Amino acid sequence: MSIRPYALVALLAATAVLTACSSSDAPMVTLSPAASSQVAAPAASSASQTSTPASSAGPTSSAAAAATPTSAASTASGTTSEPATASGAPVAAGTITVFAAASLKKTFTEIGEQFKAANPGSDVIFSFAGSSDLVTQLIGGAPADVFASADTKNMTKATEGGVTEGTPVNFATNTLTIVVPPTNPAGITSFADLAKPGLNLVICAPQVPCGSAAKKVADASGITLSPVSEESSVTDVLNKVTAGEADAGLVYVTDASGAGDKVATIAFPESSSAVNTYPIVAIKGSTQAALAAKFIELVKSAQGQKVLSASGFAPAP
Repeated sequence: MSIRPYALVALLAATAVLTACSSSDAPMVTLSPAASSQVAAPAASSASQTSTPASSAGPTSSAAAAATPTSAASTASGTTSEPATASGAPVAAGTITVFAAASLKKTFTEIGEQFKAANPGSDVIFSFAGSSDLVTQLIGGAPADVFASADTKNMTKATEGGVTEGTPVNFATNTLTIVVPPTNPAGITSFADLAKPGLNLVICAPQVPCGSAAKKVADASGITLSPVSEESSVTDVLNKVTAGEADAGLVYVTDASGAGDKVATIAFPESSSAVNTYPIVAIKGSTQAALAAKFIELVKSAQGQKVLSASGFAPAP
């Protein structure tokens, strides 16, 4: 009997299986498709169990957890560096130094308080003195962010001295008046009376804006003044009158108004010949340029002008 090749192969395979089974302790199992699925399932489940913990505590969750404190930190940082107004608009913070004419002390102090209220975290340091003294300090290198002069002459000195940034802006005007002690012991009633012999008259020095204005008025009216003292600021003139050290003094109408009943005021028509214009400007090299610009804007604004007007300043031309 002849055996075909494929039948011979099958016969040899069957023989090998029977031989293996007879030499092993393991029972022979027939794998059905269902059983095959049950065996494969644990492997799949195992893979799922591995991936599940990774998903709940793995990179995605970790990234999200890490992002949360970063965002919180960013928010906290933003709140610190950029405080916001009630409307949510960011405001500036920091400290600026303002050099201002002595005649601006009362009004700028009030405007400074308004500025700080509108810009939480900000502060304003003022240096009030005669404008000529302030210009000398600025040209000498004194640190400042804003300069407000009582006349354009001293502002021009600052500009030509290379210490200003941008173009000065006029924001107010002022004129002179006569102040005497409340009882007016010298009987002063006019500008011409300031030329009386033996009068203890105090005025500003010629280089100071109020002194320059006094000279203009005297020159225009043809009256020669013989002061016993020339002061470096208008507030020094006022202080000598209120202290009873002078019979009369020439100050700005704003200073006389601020003194209240400590002095009597005598207006004179010749004062219109010398109207001082007040300019303001940022200082070159300021480390708080944005804040300085905001202060200047406040002085020019209706809010700032209201403060100046209440003290007797007139609007800038």
